[in-house]
Amino acid sequence: MAQPVYKRVLLKLSGEALAGGDGSGISPEVIRQFAEDIKEAHDSGVQIGIVIGGGNIFRGVAASAQGMDRASSDYMGMLATCINSLALQDALEKFNVDTRVQSAIEMAAISEPYIRRRAIRHLEKNRLVIFAAGTGNPYFTTDTAAALRAMEINADIILKATKVDGIFDKDPMKHDDAELFEHISYIDVLNKNLKVMDSTAISLCMDNHLPIRTFNLTVKGNTAKAIRGENIGTIVE
Repeated sequence: MAQPVYKRVLLKLSGEALAGGDGSGISPEVIRQFAEDIKEAHDSGVQIGIVIGGGNIFRGVAASAQGMDRASSDYMGMLATCINSLALQDALEKFNVDTRVQSAIEMAAISEPYIRRRAIRHLEKNRLVIFAAGTGNPYFTTDTAAALRAMEINADIILKATKVDGIFDKDPMKHDDAELFEHISYIDVLNKNLKVMDSTAISLCMDNHLPIRTFNLTVKGNTAKAIRGENIGTIVE
């Protein structure tokens, strides 16, 4: 096995991906596969923080568009990320990966409160940390939460797991001639309005020189490859 390139990474997982082919909810097979891939990379010595979305359960932006109060719908979305975080923790611990969930909204019965120094200490002790409830504030996405937590824990890179092979010049699901970028700048992502992460997250990474790698998490072994620093998908820097 190749030696890992990174010491510490922030993995951003799509909540929608947990649903597998069902469209919603949590697929036991899918979450088990994610946990197996993450364990493989964790065993190589990389310190891993994870931010996971909640789109498989509830999407705050979609509910807001249908008339729900935006702040209320965003808080509901944050609770959905907590459900996913606990499910992923359970899957990882079945593979004997020591895991902690830290929530930006205090829920003492099921998670620790998010405390930056405690999170870093967990990582130093080779525990995997899942950051739940986004930033704890409405109007901010889990992409922005991933950028923020990555910088707070001094991660070397954000690994954005998607359902496609990386960043394309147009939607590869709709266009057969879509071309994959192996490397692209933050500015080009913003100017071309490429839907990799929201503009707040991209701008935050650009201002702090934090690279982003996007890759296809549905391919078995890709998550482990990305965490170890192998050249897959697209790098944004």
